[in-house]
Amino acid sequence: MSIVKRNNGSLLPANPRTLFDDFFSRELFNWGNNNFSSTLTTLPSVNIRENTENFEVEMAAPGMEKQDFEITLEGNVLTISSSRKNQKEEKDENYIRREFSYQSFQRSIELAENVVDEDHIEAKYENGVLKLNIPKSEKAKKQAPRLIEVQ
Repeated sequence: MSIVKRNNGSLLPANPRTLFDDFFSRELFNWGNNNFSSTLTTLPSVNIRENTENFEVEMAAPGMEKQDFEITLEGNVLTISSSRKNQKEEKDENYIRREFSYQSFQRSIELAENVVDEDHIEAKYENGVLKLNIPKSEKAKKQAPRLIEVQ
């Protein structure tokens, strides 16, 4: 059994803009995502900002190195993934202690089709934050309104 939120008795939102506003807040393949993976490890938080020139993506991923990330764009799906192994071993007279850990995650974001300038996407990792600058194609940038003369 599942609970479905209704708006005025309808399954559709009262305001169609709600669908668009909610678009970037959901995972592409996991619509019930509560920021937890299937292994109950926390996924990094993502901020997405749009302006007239580009999309800016920020992902909080402290403790990682820039080589730990793999970023791909396939069609209009941007995927950010990472895996990192840590291993530590201590030896003393009477004991040996060995600790290891493995961290991994994958986040996919669906971008609008034919909007992104794929050749000029930039990524930078600094102070625990991965930043992506995803420029819009010239065709997708908002043009100033054109005045149409009435004849």
